[in-house]
Amino acid sequence: MVHEQLCAECLECGKSFRQRSHLICHQKIHTGKQPYKCSECGKCFSDRFNLLTHHWLHTGERPYTCGECGKGFCRSSHLLTHQVVHTTERPYKCGKCGKRFSLKSHLTCHQKTHSEERPHKCLECGKRFRIPSHLTQHQQIHTGERPFRCSDCRKGFGRSSHLILHQHIHSRERPYKCGQCERSFSSSSALAKHQQTHQ
Repeated sequence: MVHEQLCAECLECGKSFRQRSHLICHQKIHTGKQPYKCSECGKCFSDRFNLLTHHWLHTGERPYTCGECGKGFCRSSHLLTHQVVHTTERPYKCGKCGKRFSLKSHLTCHQKTHSEERPHKCLECGKRFRIPSHLTQHQQIHTGERPFRCSDCRKGFGRSSHLILHQHIHSRERPYKCGQCERSFSSSSALAKHQQTHQ
C-alpha cells in the first residue's frame, strides 16, 4: 500500500514542503540563523548547500558545465541563466544604442553604462560606482581582503576570476592560442600582449 506523503507548511509565509527537513532548513530564512560558517572567509550561511556553493568560489571549482561552450559555473541556476546566451532570442533592446539582450537584468545593467549616475560610494576614498558589487570588489583594496584562496599554494585573491586565472599556473593549462605562431597562454591578456610582437 502506497502512503501519500504529507506536506509540511511554513507558518511564516505559507510555503509548503514534501519533507519536514526541507521545512526546517527553509525556516532559517525567517529566524536569521546562519550556523554554517566558511572556514576561508568567515561568511555564514543558513544551510549546508549554500556554504558548499560559496566554498567553490574559493577553490575555483565549477561543477556545472555548459554543453554548448564548456564554460563552468558553481551554481546550476547560473548555468541556466548563461545558457540563454546560446539562443538567438534577444527580446530586450536598449533604447539608447539598440544593443539587444536575452535577459532583462542584463539590459538594466547595460543601461547604467549610458548614465552618469554612480550611487554607490566608497566611504574610504570617495570613489563612486554604478553597481553595488563593483563597490564591494573595490573595497577589498582598502581592507586587503583576499577571500579566494588557491587550494594548491594558498595564495589569496580579491576576485574569483583572478583565482581562476592563477590556477592555470598549476594546471599548466594554456587555452589562449596565438593564430600566427601557435604559442599558447594562460590568460587572454598575456595573449594580447604577445600578439603585439607580431605587429
